[in-house]
Order: sequence, then structure tokens, then C-alpha cells
Amino acid sequence: MIVNRLTDSMADPVFAFGAPGPLELAIIAGIILLLFGSSKLPTLMRNLGRSTNEFKRGMSESVDEDEPSKPRDDRA
Repeated sequence: MIVNRLTDSMADPVFAFGAPGPLELAIIAGIILLLFGSSKLPTLMRNLGRSTNEFKRGMSESVDEDEPSKPRDDRA
């Protein structure tokens, strides 16, 4: 029984101790604010949003490329 619990908790190491609560998230946000400063934080978040959008756009384009193209009917 103990061995099964250990292997189950090792399978998902991110949430081995549970999901972070509001206090932990506030502490992490405070540390990020101290590291980057209040002037660089909006720029950092803007760049993060742009890179996320670019990643999503790239993923949707790669899915479109994987689909076979439909034959066109030029007899019109």
C-alpha cells in the first residue's frame, strides 16, 4: 500500500503537494514583482501574450497543413 502511494505521487510531481493556494500565488506574484519591477512587468506580460498568440497561430496553421487539400473543380 505504501509503495503504491509513493509511485502515484511521483507520477505527477507538479501537484505532489496539491495545487498552490491563494496565499502561495500571492507570494509568487510578489517575488515576480520584486524581480522584474513594476515598470517592466507590463512589457513582460505583453510579450508573453504575443508569444502565446503566435504559438496558437502556428499550431492552427500546422493543423491546416496536415489536412489533405480538396481537389478543385475548374470546370465552371
